[in-house]
Amino acid sequence: MKTIVTHIGMLATPLGRGPRKGQLQGQIQTLRDAWVLMEEGAVAQVGTGPAPGADQTIDARDRLVTPGLVDSHTHLIFGGWRQHELGMKLRGASYLDILAQGGGILSTVSATRAASQEELADKAGKALDEMLSLGTTTCEAKSGYGLDVDTELKQLRAIRELDARHPMDLVPTFLGAHAVPAEHREDRAGYLRLLCEEAIPAVAAQGLARFCDVFCETGAFTAEESRIVLETGKAHGLIPKIHADEIDPIGGSRLAGEIGAVSAEHLIVCPEEGITAMAAGGTAACLLPCTSFYLGAAYAPARRMVEAGVPVAMATDFNPGSCPCLNMQLVMSLGCLKYRLTPEEVLTAVTLNGAAAIGRADRTGSVEPGKWGDLVIWEAEDLNYICYRLGGNLARTVIKKGVPYGKE
Repeated sequence: MKTIVTHIGMLATPLGRGPRKGQLQGQIQTLRDAWVLMEEGAVAQVGTGPAPGADQTIDARDRLVTPGLVDSHTHLIFGGWRQHELGMKLRGASYLDILAQGGGILSTVSATRAASQEELADKAGKALDEMLSLGTTTCEAKSGYGLDVDTELKQLRAIRELDARHPMDLVPTFLGAHAVPAEHREDRAGYLRLLCEEAIPAVAAQGLARFCDVFCETGAFTAEESRIVLETGKAHGLIPKIHADEIDPIGGSRLAGEIGAVSAEHLIVCPEEGITAMAAGGTAACLLPCTSFYLGAAYAPARRMVEAGVPVAMATDFNPGSCPCLNMQLVMSLGCLKYRLTPEEVLTAVTLNGAAAIGRADRTGSVEPGKWGDLVIWEAEDLNYICYRLGGNLARTVIKKGVPYGKE
């Protein structure tokens, strides 16, 4: 099956099969009067001028076309919601205050433990439908709301089920070290043993995750505890990721560089030594501007990271507590307005660098031969417009592996 997208007013895409950093992050290819030919779900040719024939033609009508968006940090699988915490936040309660009162992650843990795998998958499937309509074609999905072996495996099996049945490509991450569960509050060492001796081996043996993540933060896990979890994950074939420097700079970003993590995530209060370590270790910075917006927090030093040679990706952090947002278009706007990144740097952050942060840069994140036919046709003439507009949905047609979804 050959599908061609014709009459592309502007095709804007980064190029390559790995992350782009420094000045290269802002260097993208733009083609006018372009076309993209896809065959069996993959890009076969990209060109300008007269287009070749195909079995199916999609007319872009002189609109902007980019790669499909890659959401490289989500907590997609969870039970319940946490709208009741909104009032607490408005009265001044911090994230850690809510956690100390049994809310936050631990509240979602209870709801997730009570839900069946089918219920979790059905709920997340609705979120994926919305994400696809907004231009996201690939996303990472973390566990982390089970905090016991059975529920963590249930979450990861729900991710595998969705990956098989939904057009979206899902990349699974094990985040058993998201918090210490209530039943281990007085026995942190016991929970670490559970993670390292039971949970991680089970996840690896069943092939349920590609990455191992840990929440390295005050009130969660120390840098040394995080190192133990990530080294154990590496020993079982799981690539390290790390939540770092979201609230306090306790050494997570430095650990990311030292351990060779594929990405460090959040990084709101990342110190200079952490930036240096990530640059030296080849670690991508996965930044989450909607979380900063939702929490009224500071914004990560994205401009400094680009200058230091750290590849910058951006994602939603979709979760029920600190960021109930799955709109990557809002992420793009905030990337310009709050991180002071250029639209070109933003495009790379939400496509190719996002793909690199989840080990998929060889398959998606750019429009070039050999990669998946993942495209977005935008209700826009140029890249600036989709970053300039705020809060709407400008995705006209979303194409996943050559199959169109959307308005026409």
